[in-house]
Amino acid sequence: MSSLALLVAVLLVLVVVLVVALLMDLAHRYPKAATPMFVGLGGVTALGMVVVPIVVR
Repeated sequence: MSSLALLVAVLLVLVVVLVVALLMDLAHRYPKAATPMFVGLGGVTALGMVVVPIVVR
């Protein structure tokens, strides 16, 4: 794995962790919005499942 691909993978993981933390904080503050956020989190997860294997190759 090249250094650039490794750097992109690490940055992608950090961004995903920050987005998940933000969604968790918003769900904690606004419980009524939790269900739409879980749908969004599912979308981000699906996107990550597509992007990460491409980056790791």
